[in-house]
This record gives sequence, C-alpha cells and structure tokens, in this order.
Amino acid sequence: MPARPSRPRLLLVVLAGLLGLLLAGCATFPDEGPRDWQAKTEGQGELGGPPAAQDPADPGNEAGQPPTTGPTQPGAPNGCDDPDPRVVATCLDPVAAVAPLPGTDAALVAERSTGRILRVQRGTDPQVVTIIPVDPAGGGLIGMVLSPGYQEDRLVYAYISTPEGNQVVRLPPGEPAKPIFTGIPRGAPGVGGLSVDRDGFLLVATGAQGGDPADPRSLAGKVLRIDTLGRPSPRNPDPTSPVLSSGLRNPAGVCADPSTSTTWVTDRTGSRDVLYRISSGPVGVPAWSWPDRPGVAGCVAQPGTVGVAMTTGAVLALLRPGDDGRFTAPPENLLANTYGRLNAAALGSDGLVWLGTVNKAGGKPVASDDRVIRLPLLSGGGADRA
Repeated sequence: MPARPSRPRLLLVVLAGLLGLLLAGCATFPDEGPRDWQAKTEGQGELGGPPAAQDPADPGNEAGQPPTTGPTQPGAPNGCDDPDPRVVATCLDPVAAVAPLPGTDAALVAERSTGRILRVQRGTDPQVVTIIPVDPAGGGLIGMVLSPGYQEDRLVYAYISTPEGNQVVRLPPGEPAKPIFTGIPRGAPGVGGLSVDRDGFLLVATGAQGGDPADPRSLAGKVLRIDTLGRPSPRNPDPTSPVLSSGLRNPAGVCADPSTSTTWVTDRTGSRDVLYRISSGPVGVPAWSWPDRPGVAGCVAQPGTVGVAMTTGAVLALLRPGDDGRFTAPPENLLANTYGRLNAAALGSDGLVWLGTVNKAGGKPVASDDRVIRLPLLSGGGADRA
C-alpha cells in the first residue's frame, strides 16, 4: 500500500494544480489574435445590435449613460483653436449642411454663402473638396446629402440657389456639379432643406416665395420626392409629379427616420414655428409648434426621438412621441447657449448627431466660429440640458 502524502505536500499539490488552471485560462494561440468579447444586448438580435454611440467629450462613456466625470467645461477658444472635444471643425462660414461619412469620424460640410464643400475631421485642417457656384441672395448652398449608394458611387447631392432659380445638383468625384432637377422658385437665406428617405429617394423642402403652396402645378411651398436622376417617385400622390406634400411657408429642415418611412419638416410660419409629420397631400396640423418662434432649423430623427436645431433659441430641442405617436410633453432643450445659433443637423451611422452653427449670420460669434459639433442625440452622456 503506497504511503499517504503528508498534509503540507498535499497542500502544495493542490496549489500547483490551481495555478496551472489559471495559467491555462490566460493562454493564447499563435493562429489567433486578441479578441474583444462583448456581452449580447437583450432584444437586439443574434449579434447584440449595433455598437453604442460614445460622447466625444467622454470617450469611455456610452451615449445615454451619465458622464463618468460630469459635464466637461472646456476653456475658451483661442483663435481657430477650440479645446472643446465635441468641436470637430472651426473658423468656417455659416454652415448650411453636414453629411457624416459612413464608418468614419469625418464629415462633409457645406458653407451657405461660399458654396464650398469641405471634409472635416477633428485634429486636421478642413480640406476643400469642391466649390459650387451659388447665389447667396437666393439662399446660396441650401442643403447637401450623400448618395444612398455613397460607399459604391461616391456621389453627393446638393440643393442650391442660382440666378435662374433653385435646383438639385449631383456632384460626381472630381467633376463639376450637374443639375438633375431645376425650376424651383428662389427663396431667402435659411429656407429649404434636402434629405434622403429610407427607400433612397431625395426629399426637397421648398419655400413659398415665388409661387402658391396650394397650387399642385407650382413647386413652391412643397416637399418634393424624387429619385437620384430627378424623376418623381412612383409613390407620390400623382406618380407623374415630384410633389409629395404641400403647404409649407419657410421650411428650414427636412429629415427622415432611417428605420421607418416617417418624414419630418421644420417650418417657420408667420405666427409660430412648427414641426410637421409629412404624409401624402397637404401638410395638415403640426405635430408640434413653438409660439415664441425660436428659429427651427435642421432636424434629425431616430425611433422615439426627433431633434430640432434652433437658431434664435440656440438649443437642440428633443421631442419624444407618446404611445399614440403624438408629442404631449414639452421638448427637452439641450446645449442652451453653449454653441450659439444651431442650424445644420445630421445623424451619423454611429448614432452621433452632427450640428453646424450660423453665428456669423446674425449671432454673436466667438473666435472659433462658425463650428461643426458632434455629440450624442439622446440626453445624458454629457449633453448639457437647458
């Protein structure tokens, strides 16, 4: 019968076995690189859904979560050097539109009066991509979006004003702008918008100047829905007409929820500012209105949230529908007087919202204006409330 090991020796054997197990758990294999494992998010599909957006001011924090160190308090800009981590680009002309580039932290930015389109990214100087001849008196460069197939065709679309009228143009890489839809009446600076819906059609919001918003033959005061060649959408009320909806006065933004067919338009009427949920036919009753006329501008939409940039009000207003789809609670105002007059708004593929300011056009610009900002759309995550 073999001799029993002593208690100290037995203890050493057990400890050695535990140490071996721990070392085996940390082992890597030559044919495998390091892996980043992420817990599955409940209810978001087999792969756990898209990555959560992060606030650039707090990179370790997911959007919608309280900031880990509290709201940042960056110092004042020094010339074009802005220490605010949410500021992507500085010293621009008033920003008409922003188009985030998919899969990157860069974007294309359109300047209203110069017609310049620039590529911006934090930490690098803005790069001029092209310059479109525009007429600032009629609105200049009004809107800009990426092609629905941008990752393959690299096309950009812009809504511009010319001495002959407003038009939608296509911008092939390295080539001059090519009109695809003309004959839109000229408006005033800050009037009009351009977006893309879920089905890949261009949405164009036009002002009432130079025509009758109620006249179906006029392109004034309308939401137009056209394809990327300028042809009417076959799902318009009249498949031979580009008009989707009518009755606008001074629209300043149009946006479509990327996950639904819902389209929103901001409009400045004579007595109030409003937000419309667009359907076929006349615009109908506003989904929300602001009697104090804070200057509604660009908008962004996600399921359950619509964000509206304000010029005079200098806030980003968030509206959330109730169970019946209507807005019943007052908007939550973010960024009050943080960046001044907000105008352009766009949603990136990572869930972050991009904003452009127009402080040089009627505001109180700081040294680094006008600016492009990038931050989470939802409240929390470091976004400053009013």
